[in-house]
This record gives sequence, structure tokens and C-alpha cells, in this order.
Amino acid sequence: MLFPTLTFHVFFIAVFALVWACRDNSALDNEWRKIILLVASWIFYGAWDWRFVALLIASGILNWSVGEMICRAREHGSSPEANRTAKRWLIVGVAVNLTILGFFKYYGFFLEQLNAVLHTAGWERDLPIMEVILPIGVSFFTFQGMSYQIDIYKGDTERASLLDITLLMSFFPHLVAGPIVRPRHLVPQFQSVPKLTTSMAAAGITLILWGLFKKTVIASELATNFVDPLFFDPAAHSSLDLLLGAYGYSVQIYCDFSAYSDMAIGIAALLGYRFPWNFNQPYRAHSLQDFWRRWHMSLSQWLRDYLYIGMGGSRHGKRRMYFALMMTMLLGGLWHGASWNFIVWGAIHGGVLVLERVWRDVRPKQWKPVPQWLAIVGIFHIVTLAWIFFRMPGFGDAIAYIGGILSLRGGTLTVTPLMVALIALGLSFNAFPRDTIQHVAMALRRAPAWRVAAFAVVSLVVLEAMRPDGVAPFIYYRF
Repeated sequence: MLFPTLTFHVFFIAVFALVWACRDNSALDNEWRKIILLVASWIFYGAWDWRFVALLIASGILNWSVGEMICRAREHGSSPEANRTAKRWLIVGVAVNLTILGFFKYYGFFLEQLNAVLHTAGWERDLPIMEVILPIGVSFFTFQGMSYQIDIYKGDTERASLLDITLLMSFFPHLVAGPIVRPRHLVPQFQSVPKLTTSMAAAGITLILWGLFKKTVIASELATNFVDPLFFDPAAHSSLDLLLGAYGYSVQIYCDFSAYSDMAIGIAALLGYRFPWNFNQPYRAHSLQDFWRRWHMSLSQWLRDYLYIGMGGSRHGKRRMYFALMMTMLLGGLWHGASWNFIVWGAIHGGVLVLERVWRDVRPKQWKPVPQWLAIVGIFHIVTLAWIFFRMPGFGDAIAYIGGILSLRGGTLTVTPLMVALIALGLSFNAFPRDTIQHVAMALRRAPAWRVAAFAVVSLVVLEAMRPDGVAPFIYYRF
């Protein structure tokens, strides 16, 4: 069920009406509200494939149960034995989560690599390879479940009920593509009665409309009429087309993914819950570290807190820090999918992050820093280069695409003025004043209800007229 479809609009209106029909500010009413949201979330997920609703439910029960066992172990005090028991339960819980994730995402990839190694060694084997369907959003809800276990173990979050943890992992606005919302951020909101304030309603409507524009008008148009044909057959296009296609994909993936996050945040706001921001104009970053403070912030913070710091971070010397940085980005690349291309994508980011740290340490103090505008341009092109590996199905395909750009071959241009305009428009979003959307939401908050309704209806009609036919799935649905 895609956000920018009539089916979802009808679904959300029904959920919205049912949730806010629970008007009493009582704990019992709030429990019913959460049950409604949980069932609605399973219906939302089941619209894709009902078979995997059971996986979603089992994952919620698993993570809550491990959290309970950790808490019960700690009830006996902070003795060494109690801590060892709690740690054993944490290891079991994380291992089961990683096993689930590994089976669905990496089973086929692992057997393919094993087959290749055996073939190289001269040991021909026909290993049985099953066709494993990847449940959408499995990486996101698995990470959220592990967050609860780890945070309970570290004492960073409070014990929660089975209903709250299952809803945390199943909540439909962020279920299939994030943001990754930490238990300590969302569970306390579930435990109190939500309120739909004027500010939240205005922000929700604004973000949903803004996300619809970025997804349906920019991302879908670029994908269908420019980017996809270029990446499908780069040999048939000129170097200039391929270069603009790389820029186009940078804009497409930004508008596509940030659109999902904006709509998820807006939908949650209309239901009375606050999600953290997930994007902050990433293409105005002046370093790759700054880029990861702006791009998919919930994932970068998760990787920082649970991987980078877990591997020692900056606490054990520079070499250990460089190792932790590179490994974090390599694992972050592998998180995106079972492909060497994702690992190369992570290696590019990890390598540049390490080089930035090294340069920061060795740069002579009398040298002036690179002008910020030049740093922004440089980082954008590094990110765009890495996106080619992210987009292409194989390493050789990505190299061929880059080679096509560097070949400077001519040919008939397929890019149209509209595509150039959409690329420029998408990039310009990163140069807007940072609080532009907040100002629009503020203006809506002050407006009478009928003007807000009129604004929303007119915007939807205009967007419907501007967008191409059909809606492609969000890029991050496959992660």
C-alpha cells in the first residue's frame, strides 16, 4: 500500500476517524486506540503480503520477551551473575534478530559467493538455492527491535508492555522505510494519551503535501522519463546524458526517500505522535561527516550509537577510530542489500570519512580551509559517484556507467529541458532557508480551518494534474 494512492487515502481516513473516536482521556481508551493502530498497521503491511504479518508479530513478541528476560535478570540486583544473565539474553536476542535478517536478505547472496569460491577452487557443487522473498521493511523493524533490547540492557529506556513494543515495530507510518524511531522516543508517547494540536495538524498536512510533491512530481518523473532508461542501457547514451543522469539519480533518491520520511512524519503527527526529522538538506553538506548528519539521520545515528561506538569509536586511539569508521560504513552498505555494489558504496563513504579525519589531524594550522562552496560541490560529486554503485545492479555495470561519462562520447542528447529543470529544482531545495516548511506550517496554523481544508484540496488536485500516471514503489521499500 503506497502513500500516494487512493487506496491509502481511504485507509488513512478510516484509521484517523477510528483513532480520534476514542475521545476520553482515559488509560482504557488509550489502550483501545493502540489496538486500533496495531490492527491497522497489520492490515497496511498485509496489503503487500499477508504471509509476512506473522513475521512482524513474531518479531515484536521476540523483542519484548528478550527485554522482559533482561529486566527480570536485573531485578536480582547488579551482581556479576545478574549482569552475565542479562548479557546472555541480549546476545540471544540480537543473534535471533540478525539470523532473521540474514536469512531473508543474505541467504541467496551467501550461497552465490560460496558457489563462486568452490568453483574457483575446482570443487564444483550444486548448492540448493531457494527463492527467498524479501519482506519489505525487514531491516527497519528489525533494527527497531534490537534497539529496544540494547537500550533495556544499557538502561537507556524503560520497560514497556507487549502492546507498546509490538506497536513500536509495526506502526504503519514508519514501518517499511523509516525513520528508525527509538523506543525511548516513541514508547512514552504510546503510554500517554495523544493530543492533536493545531501545530501538529498544520505540520502534518504541510509535510504530507510536500512529500507528495517531491515523490510524485519530481522523483517519479525523473525515474520514469530519464534516470531509469539511462541506467538500464548506458552504452546507448552520450557522456553528457550519463553525467546528467547521475545528477538526476542524486535528486531522485533524495526526493523519493525524503518524501517518504516527510509523509511518515506528517501522518504520525495527524495521529498525535511526533517522529524525529530524518533529512536536513543533505546536499549542502561541506564534508561527508556533515552529509551523514543530514542524510537519513535516524539510520546514521543508529549506526553511530550501536556500531561505531560499540567498536570503540574515538576512545581507543586514532587507528581504532579509523577502523571503526570504515567498518561502520561497510556494514551500513551491507545493511542496504546483499550486493558487492552496496559494499563498494559503503567503502567509498567510509574511505572518505577516514581521509577527512586524517586530514583534520595532519593539516598544517597555517593552511586555510577549503572555501565552503567548493567543499559543498566536492562532497556532492563524491556522493553522486557513490550513488552510481548504489543504483547499478553489478560492479561491472557501475564501472561501465562511469567509463561512459569519462569517455566524453558524443551523440544525440535525450535529456529534455523539463528533466534539467527538475534536477535543478530538486537541488535547489537544499539551498532554501532551512525552516521554509516550518514557516508554511506556521501560516497554516494561524489560518481558519476552512482555508486549511481548501489549501489541502487544491494542492491535491494540482499534484494529481502534475504527476505522471502510476506511482512507483519508494526506493527504500526494498531495504
